[in-house]
Amino acid sequence: MIDALVIGASGGIGRAVVGEMKARGGNVTPLSRAEDGLDVTDPEAVRRVMGALEGPFQTVFVSVGILAPEGAAPEKQLSAIDPEAMHRVFAVNTIGVAHVLSYLPRLLPKRGRSVTGVLTARVGSIGDNRMGGWYSYRASKAALNQIVHGAAVELGRSHRDAIVAALHPGTVDTPFTEGYDPPHGKDAPEETARKLCDVMERLTPEQSGGFSDYAGREIPW
Repeated sequence: MIDALVIGASGGIGRAVVGEMKARGGNVTPLSRAEDGLDVTDPEAVRRVMGALEGPFQTVFVSVGILAPEGAAPEKQLSAIDPEAMHRVFAVNTIGVAHVLSYLPRLLPKRGRSVTGVLTARVGSIGDNRMGGWYSYRASKAALNQIVHGAAVELGRSHRDAIVAALHPGTVDTPFTEGYDPPHGKDAPEETARKLCDVMERLTPEQSGGFSDYAGREIPW
């Protein structure tokens, strides 16, 4: 039985991943702002909650993010950029998640396989951006991808069997995507959780620092 940690466990995807990991026999520690006061934009809250964890955890899944501040929407053009709104998006999606990841060296086993999956987004890919727009969200996820990659490089030196990867979940039917109806439709959170857990189970140390989707397909940076 693995010991797993899920950050953002009250969200649609996070909650489904908790359920999927438990169904696979995992001993899961779920953490969220709603249930545990883990507000990733509050440094003291992160220190209090993350600092109280003991570990080690063989699996860590981070599912934290916002599309835009409450009452706002992703920018469709440069003229719509609002510095305060952009700051909020980065505070959650990038800085907050980076702070959480800073606890990985203490929480992962020094020896033996571990995998950390960090939910990012395909729209954070610079190479795959052919539509423009969504400046704050895209940029925050691109920055997060860089942090995930750097974390993988660092942890590879001290935790030889640790895997850290950026994961794109696809379009999932949660409150996060409410009002957005893509032509290809949306996947149920439970189905997405199954696919993401499959990907994390298959990842190898050689793939640490990579960026892939829910089917394990590599996404360009």
